[in-house]
Amino acid sequence: METVNIKTPLGMATIKGDENGIAIISIADEGEISKVIPPVLQEAVTQLQDYFDGKRTHFDLKLNPAGTDFQQKVWKGLCEIPFGKTMSYLELAKQLGDVKAIRAVASANGKNPLWIVVPCHRVIGTDGSLTGYAGGLWRKKWLLEHENPSTQQSLF
Repeated sequence: METVNIKTPLGMATIKGDENGIAIISIADEGEISKVIPPVLQEAVTQLQDYFDGKRTHFDLKLNPAGTDFQQKVWKGLCEIPFGKTMSYLELAKQLGDVKAIRAVASANGKNPLWIVVPCHRVIGTDGSLTGYAGGLWRKKWLLEHENPSTQQSLF
């Protein structure tokens, strides 16, 4: 599996994947920028840079995350949340067909291995609050404001 580290406004993103698709995109506070981008990861790097530059609202990448069938179903549901919109864990559980699965949906959301591309940051609490986010709530707030700048004053 190939790996590349790129600098983003939110820290160092690590992208891992191969010819079968992108398996992992994660974020860390620090890291060393890769000097060479493996060709198989170039499109992911370009699309992430376009996203941060405000030129992209949708990702079109071949994805290959490792997860259970249920996790895959939740991650697919996350990809259906439109850019600039949010959804509660309860709404997502309903959309997936089982309102009682809210905790399992939240758990699968928290295990999302594809930062930003599978937009788990768009899931909020039923009361509109920012809830747990593996990358830190400040990153979640930044991403939501980046995607919907008109709500900066009213949402937070």
